[in-house]
Amino acid sequence: MRISAYAAMRELVRACKAISAEIRLRILNIIMVRECSVTEVMQSLQISQTRASRNLGGLYDAGLLNARRDGSWVLYSIAEEGLDGHSRELLDALKHMLAADRLARQDISRLAQSKRAAT
Repeated sequence: MRISAYAAMRELVRACKAISAEIRLRILNIIMVRECSVTEVMQSLQISQTRASRNLGGLYDAGLLNARRDGSWVLYSIAEEGLDGHSRELLDALKHMLAADRLARQDISRLAQSKRAAT
């Protein structure tokens, strides 16, 4: 039982570290709407390819995102099946809080207009 509780705590700490930057919160916000390519993240958040890729990598490494290939694109989505209960609750709380944030709503609006492009 202790090992399981310890593992859950480590998972939560890893998730909290991964979302400790505003840009990563904004990325999660749009990926909770739909899976995205690096290009779509760049367009939605109006950031560089380097910044988008680096932060997507951090979220992926923390176990919050899945990545899959579709032709020349890598598409990122929320790692629903890999999340423990605490991480899932954390993402649910973030979604609720970000719904009231003006910048987060603008990101989602730009996501609806973004175009997937080959890299």
